[in-house]
Amino acid sequence: MPDKKDIQAAALMLDEAERTRVQTGLLSLKYPGIDMDDAYAIQGAWVNKKIADGRKVIGWKIGLTSKAMQYALNINIPDSGVLFDDMVFEDGATVPKDRFIQPRIEAEIAFVMKTPLRGPNVTVFDVLNATDYVTPALEILDTRILRIDPETKKTRTVFDTISDNAANAGIVTGGRAVRPDDIDMRWMGAIVSRNAEVEETGLGAGVLNQPARGIAWLANRLAQYGDEGIEAGQIVLAGSFIRPIEARHGDTIVGDFGPYGSVSLYFE
Repeated sequence: MPDKKDIQAAALMLDEAERTRVQTGLLSLKYPGIDMDDAYAIQGAWVNKKIADGRKVIGWKIGLTSKAMQYALNINIPDSGVLFDDMVFEDGATVPKDRFIQPRIEAEIAFVMKTPLRGPNVTVFDVLNATDYVTPALEILDTRILRIDPETKKTRTVFDTISDNAANAGIVTGGRAVRPDDIDMRWMGAIVSRNAEVEETGLGAGVLNQPARGIAWLANRLAQYGDEGIEAGQIVLAGSFIRPIEARHGDTIVGDFGPYGSVSLYFE
């Protein structure tokens, strides 16, 4: 089991991996007894370092909301990470070639909050009442931890992913902002293409059958860990309804959300 010193050391390893774009080894291999509380403690230590270094928290991301991803990692609950100000890209922006290690893209619905949400016992209706608007979004994932250990062939676990700020790396929003009670988000979906070829399609229903359910889960999870909750003005990515798409050098990724507009990125 990692102790407090190990947790701080792991956070520094992740921070160095992000800065140097050289992946670090599996934490689940280094600390075989690691559990979910340890993983969130490592994430929290890394978040605190980022804040101390001058970065500003702007919201949250929720991951592992689809059944396919939960089955792949043998888990039955989502995970979460923290969004920072330097993760934001403009719609249509160019992502520098040396910014990420192994970037991947997911299509999501972003919630922008007008009032705070604090658990416990937050419901979907509480989320809808607290939301100012929702908008199309793409999340950039990256992995500061090796996907597979080269010697043991052991693959990453959910504890690695959570420690790694839930693989969170970037966000772009665009398209049309909509009031949450004006649409059925279960039917808000996207056609996601790479270099004009369709790679994935999906619907909001793929996110726990109602994207707002993930926001409620996050508010309640934060209460369990003693955190204050989701703040007014913060952005919350509700979780992807497509599988991750590899973003290679020279790729243009476009998420077409139909009547809600589109959002795109170009990777140098």
